[in-house]
Amino acid sequence: MAQINTLENIEIREPIPGYKGKFIHSERMTFVYWDIEENAPLPRHSHEHEQVVNVLEGTYKMIVDDIEYLLKAGDILTIPSNAEHWGNSITKCKIIDVFAPVREDYIL
Repeated sequence: MAQINTLENIEIREPIPGYKGKFIHSERMTFVYWDIEENAPLPRHSHEHEQVVNVLEGTYKMIVDDIEYLLKAGDILTIPSNAEHWGNSITKCKIIDVFAPVREDYIL
């Protein structure tokens, strides 16, 4: 069944210091609307999920399998399943991450 919501109604959570997100889950995907503080590090990690990083505002450095990407507003980075990645916000950022399959660890 289709569902509608607004970002205003979704609780903000901070699973990583400096990364405040609103989490939405469909049957097969997870979307996260991030507000990221300037100079907030993202620890090195990997996961089974494919990830699409959509930068709406700001500048973000992401390293995927030891290749560095400097992402700015309008850039979209696809990260394959199980790829090791980490990063750091250069400025304040607004980013939408899309994960498939659903990120069970992000469900309350």
